[in-house]
Amino acid sequence: MASIEVVLILTTLVDILLVLCFLIYKKLKSSDDGCIVLPSYDESQTIECPLPAYEPQTNGRCVLINECPITVPTDAIRVPMDVTRLQMDSIRVQIESFDDHPNTFNEPPPAYFVYLKMSNAPHGGLLKDLLARDAPRKDELLHLANSLPSLTLNERQLCDLELILTGGFSPLDGFLSQADYISVLDNLRLTSGLVWTIPINLDVGQNDIDDLKLAPTSKLVLRNPQDDQPLAILTIQDIYRPDKSYEATKVFGKDDDAHPAVHYLHNVAKEFYLGGSLEAINAPSHYDYAEDRFTPAELRSKFNKLNWTRVVAFQTRNPMHRAHRELTVRAARENKCHVLIHPVVGMTKPGDIDHYTRVRVYKTIIQKYPEGMAGLSLLPLAMRMGGPREAVWHAIIRKNHGCTHFIVGRDHAGPGKDSNGKDFYGPYDAQDLVNEFKDELDIEVVPFKMVSYLPDTDEYAPSDQIEPGTKTLNISGTELRRRLKTGGPIPDWFTYPEVQKILRSVHPPRTSQGFTVLFLGHYSTTLLTLANALDTVLNQGGQRPTTLLVPSTKSKVVLPTKEQIETYGFIASQISKNGGAVIASPLIETLQDQQTFLQAIKQTGGETVIVHVKTSLDYIKSNDRTQFYQHHQSSFEAPKSSQLTVDFSVQSIGQIVHEVVLELEKEGFVGSR
Repeated sequence: MASIEVVLILTTLVDILLVLCFLIYKKLKSSDDGCIVLPSYDESQTIECPLPAYEPQTNGRCVLINECPITVPTDAIRVPMDVTRLQMDSIRVQIESFDDHPNTFNEPPPAYFVYLKMSNAPHGGLLKDLLARDAPRKDELLHLANSLPSLTLNERQLCDLELILTGGFSPLDGFLSQADYISVLDNLRLTSGLVWTIPINLDVGQNDIDDLKLAPTSKLVLRNPQDDQPLAILTIQDIYRPDKSYEATKVFGKDDDAHPAVHYLHNVAKEFYLGGSLEAINAPSHYDYAEDRFTPAELRSKFNKLNWTRVVAFQTRNPMHRAHRELTVRAARENKCHVLIHPVVGMTKPGDIDHYTRVRVYKTIIQKYPEGMAGLSLLPLAMRMGGPREAVWHAIIRKNHGCTHFIVGRDHAGPGKDSNGKDFYGPYDAQDLVNEFKDELDIEVVPFKMVSYLPDTDEYAPSDQIEPGTKTLNISGTELRRRLKTGGPIPDWFTYPEVQKILRSVHPPRTSQGFTVLFLGHYSTTLLTLANALDTVLNQGGQRPTTLLVPSTKSKVVLPTKEQIETYGFIASQISKNGGAVIASPLIETLQDQQTFLQAIKQTGGETVIVHVKTSLDYIKSNDRTQFYQHHQSSFEAPKSSQLTVDFSVQSIGQIVHEVVLELEKEGFVGSR
């Protein structure tokens, strides 16, 4: 009798369970408001359960997952299906800890919860946020760092490290090993098979290896060059010497020093690369625009809070104007997205407008969008100007930041002309390469042609949508910079008056801009006399403060080191950037040292007038009282180009100075027009 009662009870329970399952299913099928869009940027787990499998349904921005087994992000938020839209915001701030619930169920899970994805999954499926991962071990890692050798990073290494630590370079969790490096060069992939197009390397010199006793398995602290704070600990996997010419050809298309990244590779990057994994200690400190800097995790959280489910990212290293606003609005309209303005504020192309000015422009442009349509986040990326490969890399970075769409425009990340005056890349090569990988990138690429202004209808349109014969107007970036330098007019159809005011404030008229006059030739006291005479003449005019950057005659003359030449260039760049004139003759002999000096000035957009002093070495040896070349062998190499060529063996100091002043007048630096 007892057994019959047990059977009846069990039968009743089964019936109740079936009814409940049916009701749950009906609830899932009929709910309109019972879903919420959630992030998915961590590893996934599969939940096994005996519920019947049903096809997933879409409901607006929501995906109702009601099939088993269910694959659920480990950090997903669970929300009851009967929640209303009005309750969602309060639910978001009461996120349940997933640790309170098992990730794998042996019995039916609470099926009235839905697990939904909002921002795009990171590259490789896991956001490698090393700062969050290693935060519980920070004290331990700081203590360890005190006993380890340290390497102070340069600007590019610092940018790369920051994006590895925050997950912007996911799936990387360190600098590339030799195997991954070769795979990226040859296959545009990591050894895991994931698409990755730009090698991320930590370069060191032989002296670093010897002094710091670097070897595989050893550890190295990486320090911030700005405040000497320890940022991470690198566990070295391997040390290898790259073939830089091969790297340049594979990554940038040709081994041409006119490409800024190739120049960096051969003239700045050291001879060895370190591969290995990182442990995060601190993020680099930023004291500028901190409110506009978001890590991938922070940006994803912001998208969630704003309920932005489709986000198109716009990459830029230049000020934005009306055409850019029109382009991004079109992209948003056609793809039903919000807009993320995601400009690079790390290293860009030498000569670009500084990021302080650009950010002020971006903040102004954001106000020109409809309220709530667009947002701004600054990206601390060191660009390589790698064209097609860089476009794929940029798409991956935006995917890691949670964006679902990415704009790739004309000549994306192009460096300009090569040594023969030809473009390094075709105008749409970048779009073509990104399109090759579109099925693996999991981010929708939005290709755009050049946008032109149509004066007859007072509107902008992409070039492929303009009828033949239609009147169009354009101002190129080169032309804009020329007008800013010369004080030329910038029409309102091109940019907003507020933007023009910002740009004019940092690009005063030519007569108020700084410059450097660089004398290059065999060292002699006459060369110093020439520099001093020009200094006197320019100071007499009083148009701007003038600074001499020449060797002292009161001490023994020695050839400067590369580090000293870099310092001279930096000093000249800062003076000229702030409107001063620099007259430099810092005993720079080799072409490589000349480029080092000039590159430092070019980084800040400074102008240099090169004067080649072509006086022969024999004349100098016979007439210079210092007898410098009796004790030193000349290694002077004539500059590849110069604005003036002079010779004080046949010209007077006064005549040479006058010719330099005439050149400065021609360039618009002195006098008044």
